[in-house]
Amino acid sequence: MSKLDQLKKMTTIVADTGEFEEIKKYHPTDATTNPSLILAAATLPDYQFLIEEAIQYGKKNSSSKEIALQRTLEKIFVNFGLEILKIVPGRVSTEVDARLSFDIEGSLKKAKTYIALYEAAGIPRERILIKLASTWEGIVAAERLEKEGIHCNMTLMFSMAQAVGCAEAKATLISPFVGRILDWYKKSENKESYPPEQDPGVVSVTQIFHYYKKMDIKTQIMGASFRNSEEILELAGCDLLTISPKFLEELQKAEGPVPQKLNTSVSKSMNIDKIPLDEKAFRWMLCENAMATEKLYEGIRNFAKDTVKLEKLLLQRL
Repeated sequence: MSKLDQLKKMTTIVADTGEFEEIKKYHPTDATTNPSLILAAATLPDYQFLIEEAIQYGKKNSSSKEIALQRTLEKIFVNFGLEILKIVPGRVSTEVDARLSFDIEGSLKKAKTYIALYEAAGIPRERILIKLASTWEGIVAAERLEKEGIHCNMTLMFSMAQAVGCAEAKATLISPFVGRILDWYKKSENKESYPPEQDPGVVSVTQIFHYYKKMDIKTQIMGASFRNSEEILELAGCDLLTISPKFLEELQKAEGPVPQKLNTSVSKSMNIDKIPLDEKAFRWMLCENAMATEKLYEGIRNFAKDTVKLEKLLLQRL
């Protein structure tokens, strides 16, 4: 049995890609996208039919080029989600514009627009996860959306402060980033590598896992953003793991035992104190964590840049 097949027995595997053929290869339960993945896929010939359909939709449902661009972009994200849902049995994550990361009302409006487009296409909201940045504003938006039955995937997560905030908001799922934490520490500490169990990203997700399970938090944990397959295997037993095609292939070809590293019963036996959190405490905890602060804002900027690149491509065709 391959390492991927063994991993599937203890963790829900999610494909981290916008390319359908890659998703078909590895039979994941769910799939997740982001602006960078959509931008990459949108330039490929195989996906032009989705782009063209969205452009026609944008032109038809707007009174100006600016609104047409906005409608087209929304429809592209949903079109990719709809195609992915034909392949996976579970859910797809669709990301709110990163430029709305500090805009509660804007995030709510965008999330509801996505859900309306999915529901108009016959997809129930239970199969959609709205991705929001794990800023304070994103957390507030998630809390309100969850109360309306719109499920959220909290992304760009690098710290316990963010994890606790999302749990308090009763978000459906969080996506703590592993590889980007490793990137920061390698640069900060001038190190080439870490043993897998000491990888700072692995340590961060492990701490969040134990806290959630000890406190009986229902929010699911989905490790994300991996730099090597060792990081993935160190999180065997996590609720979900979202993995790029490169590492899905590597794990599919690899053989050997895959021990479960994360176990709820172990978490329950640990001595962990509850972390009280309000907006002031959240902001201070995040402020004190240089890595999390830097990576959160960097991630928002980079996703926003790729959204702008996608908009420029579309403007040429509108």
